[in-house]
Amino acid sequence: MNNNLQQYAIGVDIGGTNTKYGIVNHRGDITHSGRMSTSKYETAEAFVDALYAVFSPIIDEVGKENIKGIGIGAPNANYFTGSIEYSPNLNWKGVVPFASMISEQFGLPCSITNDANAAAVGEMMYGAARGMKDFIVITLGTGVGSGIVSGGQLIYGHDGFAGELGHTIIRPGGREHWSTGVLGTLEAYASATGITLTAREMMAETGRESLLQQYPLEAIDSKAVYECAMQGDEVAKEVYRFTGQILGEALANFVMFSSPEAIILFGGVTKAGNLIMDPVREHMEKNLLAVFKNKVALNFSELKEADAAILGASALAWEIRN
Repeated sequence: MNNNLQQYAIGVDIGGTNTKYGIVNHRGDITHSGRMSTSKYETAEAFVDALYAVFSPIIDEVGKENIKGIGIGAPNANYFTGSIEYSPNLNWKGVVPFASMISEQFGLPCSITNDANAAAVGEMMYGAARGMKDFIVITLGTGVGSGIVSGGQLIYGHDGFAGELGHTIIRPGGREHWSTGVLGTLEAYASATGITLTAREMMAETGRESLLQQYPLEAIDSKAVYECAMQGDEVAKEVYRFTGQILGEALANFVMFSSPEAIILFGGVTKAGNLIMDPVREHMEKNLLAVFKNKVALNFSELKEADAAILGASALAWEIRN
């Protein structure tokens, strides 16, 4: 008979497009994992019902009495209140008391934080930031998220929302964000959505030959840009160069703000490798004061794309006080 009760935690990473989830043991091994659509659920209630339906057989298999709790990383999630508040990348508008909804449905305690904060905790416990006390994780997916750790502590601010670096303005008067309406934010350029918009603009404005011409303009997305760039297409590579420049300039600002030991890039956009990393590094260093130059490591996450946020979210569950 197993007397080591509460040996698992559930970690859930809610993204604008997809949700990834897993059950994690104390060693950080993900024993069960999967993914489901986020965007197809118009209400949070429908999403919670669907998540519960997915998890019910897994919980039955593991044993509910062996699960400590549920940790969730989600856009605009407030660690202090347990709510998702005015998220620009989710269908669920306004203030959603998400942690309490999950607790009631699952019958387990739940803690929630910003999805990028969860990724930062995952990197600190299990990944590229092991042993570091000052670093920034930038998540490059549907949107641009960030988790800032200073002195070994996540920066939450007075209200739980600190660290929204994706919504800082990097091109004043620039591209309008599709959800917030703010002009020139980092997310409008450096996310997968931003890359899609840049590629469509370049194709509309240029007469240059490109593999991207095989797609109708409205069908060009970040996956198409990646595939064409991998085949050596110059326009697709230029999309990454432009994106990398903007991201690098933004990272210079962030370095001068918190003087991190490292910046860790995480998410689907990083698959472009040096096509994006080279201009990021060039333009970050070019815009730093001398005292900051060549001091900050710029790394990709060491964890599998889904794992950092799941592991970080699950770490919240270990800290829940019953």
